[in-house]
Order: sequence, then structure tokens, then C-alpha cells
Amino acid sequence: MTRYNIQTVATKVHDGQKPGTSGLRKRVKVFQQEHYTENFIQAIFDAINPQGKTLVVGGDGRYFNDRTVQTICKLGAANGVAKLIIGKDGILSTPAASNVIRKYKADGGILLTASHNPGGPDNDFGIKYNMSNGGPAPESVTEAIYEKTKTLKEYKTLEAQEVDLSKIGECTYGPLKVQIIDSVKDYVELLKSIFDFDAITDFLQSNKSFKVLFDGMHGVTGPYGRAIFVETLGLPESSIQNATPLPDFGGGHPDPNLTYAHDLVKAVDDGKIDFGAASDGDGDRNMIYGNNAFVTPSDSVAVIADWADAIPYFKNGVKGLARSMPTSGAIDLVAKAKNLEVFEVPTGWKFFGNLMDAGRLSICGEESFGTGSDHIREKDGVWAIVAWLNIIAVANKETPGTGINDILLKHYKKYGRSFFSRYDYEEVDSDAAKKVVTHLDEGINSGSLIGKTFPSCTGDFTVSEAFNFCYTDPIDGSVSKNQGQVIRFSDGSRVVFRLSGTGSQGATIRLYVERYSKDESQYSLETAKGIAGLIEVAGVLSKLEEFTGRKKPTVITSGRRRANV
Repeated sequence: MTRYNIQTVATKVHDGQKPGTSGLRKRVKVFQQEHYTENFIQAIFDAINPQGKTLVVGGDGRYFNDRTVQTICKLGAANGVAKLIIGKDGILSTPAASNVIRKYKADGGILLTASHNPGGPDNDFGIKYNMSNGGPAPESVTEAIYEKTKTLKEYKTLEAQEVDLSKIGECTYGPLKVQIIDSVKDYVELLKSIFDFDAITDFLQSNKSFKVLFDGMHGVTGPYGRAIFVETLGLPESSIQNATPLPDFGGGHPDPNLTYAHDLVKAVDDGKIDFGAASDGDGDRNMIYGNNAFVTPSDSVAVIADWADAIPYFKNGVKGLARSMPTSGAIDLVAKAKNLEVFEVPTGWKFFGNLMDAGRLSICGEESFGTGSDHIREKDGVWAIVAWLNIIAVANKETPGTGINDILLKHYKKYGRSFFSRYDYEEVDSDAAKKVVTHLDEGINSGSLIGKTFPSCTGDFTVSEAFNFCYTDPIDGSVSKNQGQVIRFSDGSRVVFRLSGTGSQGATIRLYVERYSKDESQYSLETAKGIAGLIEVAGVLSKLEEFTGRKKPTVITSGRRRANV
């Protein structure tokens, strides 16, 4: 019998290793503490019983990604994992990893990412576990992992040279089988099975003046963008930018919005580019931005749902639609018109995954630039971008010269317009953020907000309803409480407040504002103007500035131009 040098290493508990739906996110320096990363990976293995299992491993290439892949190999070999399928150089976008888990019928996967958070030695890192369906682990699993972290006294590791992650192929690593795969190939094949690439290619080749620019934001999707836009669609190299993944994302904030995707916004505005798009650090978010045209995430998923019959993947019909609660109700109107089931779920892709696995959901989205379908169990930024190109190609067969704004205007005329924006107040003092939440809860629980009228620059707003959003999962019956504080007004407008825990430092207050209109004279209005009064009211009723000292948000997701923050 072959003997391997497996060591048992004594360790001590590290407090605060509680993963959320998006895994455990901390500063890199936290993960670099002695035994910290090993502890968390051992806790994952202890929670899932890894004996004989096949797991997928990959990450967004941020700083500390390569070191952690080696740690997973060492601990995986020592803990009885049968096989690891790893993206070349330890890299896989989150959507690509979800696809690989499903395609290779793996038992799960360990993804190394902090999504849209900045990377580098002084910034963020993250580890999350995905299930065999390719989606994020449910709370029952993340809670089990957390419980293991609280009592861990030792971990097992293989003492051996590191795995060569640069060489595609199979090898053995102690008792462990390792398969290094092309990070891009499987995912591109998946998209080719979903979209009408012939129609997109024909449109682009027949309309040479139609300019396209994809911005990888120095995140994981640069190589995916090159494979799709340059190698598959035949566009010039100038159609992609920031396409080399970097451990610190080039010093930028890899979040595809009007504030942080400034390179794309400037290039599109200066070059009058018809179709611009950006994806985030790990590839699960997207932004669509063209010449004088910005698509809000809420409008994006609604348009894709409305045009689903243009996408070959949906040739047999759409099973259902869904959105996260803070996302505007634009997709609800599409569902009603098409007589489709529609779901309003808490923020977190796992809720969509349950509905997909039950065969009740095809297309869904959340306001944080996450859009996707049941082709995988994660949101998918590049999927959404190609979906828009597919739609534009088909729309131009019907009406030559159709661009982003034409599609949006046509959609508004059909369904009305939901003016929608999100204000992010990042790294707010945690105690101050809690004061905002407590103040709103007092108004909700006492009923004192109901009937109260707030004046604004665009008129009065009277509160008709105030509650904490609660969701009962129709598939597994689980209940999710306190998912956001919702204030509705008598004209149908609403504001939503959520305290987000996806950052590694302080708290993030997210404010969502929505106003619906069927007045065609307002359809071309700047979003900021359409919701100016509601923003005013939201600030007053929450006392946000009084409690936090913040006069302006860090990021504004609205309008057709870069937010002035």
C-alpha cells in the first residue's frame, strides 16, 4: 500500500468565520493569519463529508487565489476527496464554475472570490462553497460550516510539492486525482448552445459601423470576453479592454456600475460606441451601457424576459420569471402580459436556484447587476451581455438601425416605465447603520408611518404601507425574515432599505427607490429627475444623514450618465 505524508496539524479557533450566501469574505491579511484559511477549508470538509467526492475549484484570480488553491489541494488530499477539477492557473469565473460543476456532475465546488469587492494584498478575499446543482450553499450548509469553525482543534494536510496549475491535463497528488481544465472552453460551448451566434455574427458583419466594447475590468472575464467577442464573433481586438486578469484588478473596484466602470463609460461616451458592456471581478454581474444609453438591471432582466423567444435556449417556452425584492417590478409586468408565474424573493441567488431546480423558473435578476437563467445556478454577467446582443441582432432584422435606447423606449411604450435607482452608502460605521435600521423598525412596528405625508420637490408622498419583507420558500417551506424594510406610498412608489453584509469592513446601507409611470412624456426622462422627490423623502423618513453623517452615497446606480457622487 502506498503511504502518503499526511500530517495532522494542531490549530486554534479563529472567531468570526461565519459564511453568508456569498461565502466568507475578509481582508486578505485576515486570511493570511496562521491556520486561518486552513481552518475554514477544513471546516468545509468536515461539514460536507468529502470522502470519495469530486469537487470543482477555481477563483477570480485575485491576490491570494493561487496560494489558496494549493491549500485546498493539500487539505483535499488529506481528507479523502477523490478528485479535484481545477481551472487552469486556479482561475474560473463564478458562472463558469457553476457550469463545470453541473457538466462534470461534481459533488460541489469551492469558489475563491469576493465578487465585486477590490482585490490586492490590502483588500478582500473570499471562499464559498457551492452545491452539486452549481448554486451557492443553503443556510443549513453554511451554518454547519460555521459550527465546525467554532470547535476546530486540528486540520489534515498532505506534505508534498505544489500542484502545477499551469498544465492542462490529469495528474495525481498523493491519493488525490487532479484534473486541470481550460478555464474558458466549457463556458463558451455553453453560451453557443444558448444563443444565436450566427444571427449576432451576421448582424455585426453587416453593420460594420455598429461598435462594440467589452470591459473585463481586469477581472476574471477578460479571457472569456476575448474568446467570445474576438475569436467567436470576429470583432477586432479593440472591441475589448482591461481584458487581462490582475490580482489587484488594476487597482480598480471591479464593480460594473456607472461609478466604478469609468473606463468603459468614458470610452463609450468619447467614441460614441453603440454597445458597451462590463463585467465584475468574478464574472457574475454585468452592466449594459451604450452611446447615450444606460440599462438599469431591473429593465435589463425585463427586456430579456420580453424577448426570450428570440433566444434559441427558450424555444420551448419560459417556465417562470423572478426578481429579488429590492428590484423594480418591471419584470412583473412582463410576466402578467405573458401569463407567466412570477416570484419576488429575498436577495441571494440560492432562492432562485430552488425555483429553478423545481422547474418553475427560467429567467431572473436582482438589482445589483445580477441577471441570469436556469442554464446554471449563479447569476451570469457575460450571459446577460450576449443576450442583449442576441436581442439587438433579432430586433435589427425587424427594424434596421435599432439600438439600446430604441429597445428600451419600445419596452416602456408597451409596459410603462419603472424609474428605479439604488444608492449605496459603503463602509458606514456599524453602530450608525444600526441606528438607521432601528429608527425605521420603530416606525414600521408602531404603525406611526402609515398615513404620514412627506413633502418633496416633486410633490407630496403619503405612506400607505410599511413592513419588513418576509419570504416563505414555496419549494422547501423555509422562512426568511427581515429581508428589507419596505415603505410604499399611495401613488404606488416605494423605497426599500437593506443593510448589506457583503463588504469586509463596516456596513453598507443600500437604498432602493422606485416610481412607476405610464406617462409617455416621461419615458425619456433622466432617472434622477424621475425619482428626485422620492430620494428626498427617503432621506427624511430614515434620518440617514443625521445618523451616519453621509450627505451623499458612495455609488448611485441610475441615470444615463456617470453618477456624480
